[in-house]
Amino acid sequence: MASSVSAKPFLGSSAADSVSAFRSLPSDLSRPSLQFLIRTPASRKLQIKAAGSSFGTHFRVTTFGESHGGGVGCVVDGCPPRLPLLEADLQLDLDRRRPGQSRITTPRKETDTCRIYSGVSDGVTTGTPIMVLVPNTDQRGHDYSEMSKAYRPSHADATYDMKYGVRSVQGGGRSSARETIGRVAAGAIAKKILKEISGTEVLAYVSQVHNVELPQELVDHETLTLDQIESNIVRCPDPAYAEKMIAAIDAVRVRGDSVGGIVTCIVRNAPRGLGSPVFDKLEGLLAKAALSLPATKGFEFGSGFAGTYLTGSQHNDEFCVDENGRIRTRTNRSGGIQGGISNGEIINMRVAFKPTSTIGKKQHTVTREKQETDLIARGRHDPCVVPRAVPMVEAMAALVLVDQLMAHYAQCCLFPINPELQDPLSLSSARRGIEFAPSEEIANQL
Repeated sequence: MASSVSAKPFLGSSAADSVSAFRSLPSDLSRPSLQFLIRTPASRKLQIKAAGSSFGTHFRVTTFGESHGGGVGCVVDGCPPRLPLLEADLQLDLDRRRPGQSRITTPRKETDTCRIYSGVSDGVTTGTPIMVLVPNTDQRGHDYSEMSKAYRPSHADATYDMKYGVRSVQGGGRSSARETIGRVAAGAIAKKILKEISGTEVLAYVSQVHNVELPQELVDHETLTLDQIESNIVRCPDPAYAEKMIAAIDAVRVRGDSVGGIVTCIVRNAPRGLGSPVFDKLEGLLAKAALSLPATKGFEFGSGFAGTYLTGSQHNDEFCVDENGRIRTRTNRSGGIQGGISNGEIINMRVAFKPTSTIGKKQHTVTREKQETDLIARGRHDPCVVPRAVPMVEAMAALVLVDQLMAHYAQCCLFPINPELQDPLSLSSARRGIEFAPSEEIANQL
């Protein structure tokens, strides 16, 4: 087949101009120059494809949309069929994420009302891609006119230009936390699957705002409820510390400044055996998922960095057999995962979020034309992102777990399991009451 050299033209330049400019790069520099000749079939052009907007393998989620575009949403591919699903199932978590909830969140007014456009028929999933859209209804693109010329300190404005050479100025485009709507909608589906299959619960809460830190012993992870978390606007399950956190946010909010904090996330009743050795360890997948969220700066799992102060004899989780004959650990410094595989104990992680980058105080920066200047950013932004980040962290944890649940079933449960060592993956819902046991049994039941 004949082949030709082609290149993607940049902002109006012709393909010929692009190739010509590439070939004419100076070669008399201080170090040797390298030239690459890319050959493609004559029947097609070399295409540069967008990357980074999809997550997962078996339960795959692609988010789309921008902060001040027509809307945002997601496409979920690989969702099992026959799962009861309504828009109301997604709306609960979207309402927890939406802006304008209280004085400590951005005043942008969006209902974030979702609509499912495909993949669901008569209230159940069909196994085909599920498309969810949430329209933007309160855009103020003119608030960002200054940002078209000057880069906001610590924001993605400059790096998007460095990568793409062009960017969506209004609201930060894809770098805006509004992109997480698609994650939260998909995460709500994932949480429902986990609840149906294994009774798994994913709960997150605010454990620190600025220098106000909730002592770990004040929260019982065995009995923690969603109502406790949602009982106040900062989503801290302890009322006294919640008031201190709200006061800390108010103190910077009135000055046009911002603070960061930490979200703690737990997973109860996670199936044993999720995750794989070496490169796909469960805590590594959770770390990647959590750190893909906007404004994240740190991740701790189990004992985290505090575990470095202990000796091995102090840190090790000794094994025991409980009253039901199940192998358990007496302590849980491992955070519910050992060797990269879940052991059935409570999964425990913490995610650190930086102070919101866009603030109302004067800051020094540079323009796109490389001129130094001062900037006072306009727009509507959270003085602290952590209260609204709670459902985002839950969503990312749930997406990892359901993806790994499907992978585990595909690899380890097609043939009869070893009942002395392995747990069956069973539906917790009484409406089905069947086990995910050997494949022949499933075939007979269907």
